Amino acid sequence: MKSKDGSKLDQIDQKILKALDRDGRMPITELASLVGLSKTPCQLRLKRLVAEGYIDGFRAVLNPSKMGLDHVAFAEVKLTNTQEGALRAFNAAVKKIPEVEECHMIAGRFDYLLKIRTSDIRRYRHVLGEKVSDLPFVASTSTNVAMETVKENWGGPGGKAGRS
Repeated sequence: MKSKDGSKLDQIDQKILKALDRDGRMPITELASLVGLSKTPCQLRLKRLVAEGYIDGFRAVLNPSKMGLDHVAFAEVKLTNTQEGALRAFNAAVKKIPEVEECHMIAGRFDYLLKIRTSDIRRYRHVLGEKVSDLPFVASTSTNVAMETVKENWGGPGGKAGRS
């Protein structure tokens, strides 16, 4: 498999990445056994995959429901200006809103899609009215509220941490 930057990932690299996508806390001895290497060569490959940017990092996946953050809404955001400077200003500002879990620039009838997680609809209304609507160049917003999360992944396409 060839990566975006032209470097090659062999089958063992691919197995390492797939295994860590399923369980990022897997002990190195278990990972090495799973991919058919001894511990030291596996550690060296893992360090290289991190250094080359294939692995962005390791983190704990928190359970939002346990933390009282059950309300998920998706806000469609239309901007008044989509020139590069306006996009940079919006991008920088939206990153500062902790309730915004995800922000995607969209090709379609609106410019951005935000995934916003709060404790309830009242808190969402506050975040939308006081934070999102106040972002640079926001012309309008439209909200879709999630009634149930059927599938949610973290870290990649096969992430084990996803809730069902």
